[in-house]
Amino acid sequence: MKDTEHPHDTAAQLRTAGLRVTAARLAILDSVRAGDHLDVDTVTSQVRDRLGHVSFQAVYEALHAFTAAGLVRRIEPAGSPARFECRVGDNHHHLVCRECGRLTDVECAVGEAPCLEPADDAGYLVDEADVTFWGFCPDCRRGP
Repeated sequence: MKDTEHPHDTAAQLRTAGLRVTAARLAILDSVRAGDHLDVDTVTSQVRDRLGHVSFQAVYEALHAFTAAGLVRRIEPAGSPARFECRVGDNHHHLVCRECGRLTDVECAVGEAPCLEPADDAGYLVDEADVTFWGFCPDCRRGP
């Protein structure tokens, strides 16, 4: 949770999105906010540490509802579990380490959506491009 946010702000965001406010949902959204591209297992573990028992399925369903409501963004790098972040509504992209799977936000070089357009749009009205850069993070480049 950001320093300027309070639990009632999270509850208000859920209500505004038309979602029921529960202790588990508050904890799930707070975990995603405080984390760095977390997967469902990590969010579930953090929520269990905070609240006690919560099912993996409940966390998964809440994250799905948050994604549909635009509260979180789901990132699915090839070969990795889905990750979640609260940075939504901007035009940023991601760097993914091929070695450890670390995911890092990077600003769009162009600054407006879509930052890339296909050579042939096949009649589509393109409004977004999801760009993922792959390479090796500084830690993996250094080696053991």
